[in-house]
Amino acid sequence: MSSSVVNAANPLYRARKRLNIFLLTVSGVALLFGLFWLAWILGTLLFEGGHALARATLYYQMTPPPGADGGLANAIAGSLILCSVGTLIGTPVGILAGTYLAEFGKRGWLAGATRFLNDVLLSAPSIVIGLFVYSVYVTRVGHFSGFAGALALALIVIPVVVRTTDDMLKLVPNSLREATAALGCPPWKMIVFVTYRAASTGILTGILLAVARISGETAPLLFTALNNQFWSVNMNAPMSNLPTVIFQFAMSPYQDWHRLAWGGAALITLTVLMLNILARALFRKRD
Repeated sequence: MSSSVVNAANPLYRARKRLNIFLLTVSGVALLFGLFWLAWILGTLLFEGGHALARATLYYQMTPPPGADGGLANAIAGSLILCSVGTLIGTPVGILAGTYLAEFGKRGWLAGATRFLNDVLLSAPSIVIGLFVYSVYVTRVGHFSGFAGALALALIVIPVVVRTTDDMLKLVPNSLREATAALGCPPWKMIVFVTYRAASTGILTGILLAVARISGETAPLLFTALNNQFWSVNMNAPMSNLPTVIFQFAMSPYQDWHRLAWGGAALITLTVLMLNILARALFRKRD
């Protein structure tokens, strides 16, 4: 008698097969449920904001007063500046902290405490970070500024980069470190020229994911950079940014502002989507 006939006659096999079919069905329904809402959100954004995205004025005109035509040039430029400065501040700190945890913090209580605090900061609401920067910086200088906004975004970037760097460096085989040490290479050269190169794609993926996260943050910028209706690249003054402008325009009663808010929301969503696709592509290439 063949094994297939025996398995078909086995009650335990039939029960497991029914359970397998049931769980696969539930998983497929859950997948379709999630994809449905994702497609609905993207479809709504493109339907409502596609007209604004297609207009060239969105990218070179300033935010308008009610009833006037305009764009989001100052908000786009402000978001690019804030995200760039925040990434430049947070990335070196995150990489160095992650390097310490992976390479030097394998023993002792400090590494464990640092990982715990980093996980807390990673899951902390962004509005708490905004209030923290407001209390320690904005209230001291007496005004909102781009520097405060960039600092708040940097505090969001740091835990993401720390976690990614720590995890990626742990995946580097110890045999590479031992071979480097056997050749008489100092530890700092081993880290820079061996482990960083081996984990470079994963670390870059974490940086891109951190940038994608801060691109749409509104709450911390409301307490730090605030907003500016005019073109301004002065980091020591209030600076316009897309999340705050979207919040302000969406809450207004003016239809022209609503259209610009939809366009800004679609622009941020497509940018974050492209960053996530790029991060996934880099990580897959590494594998």
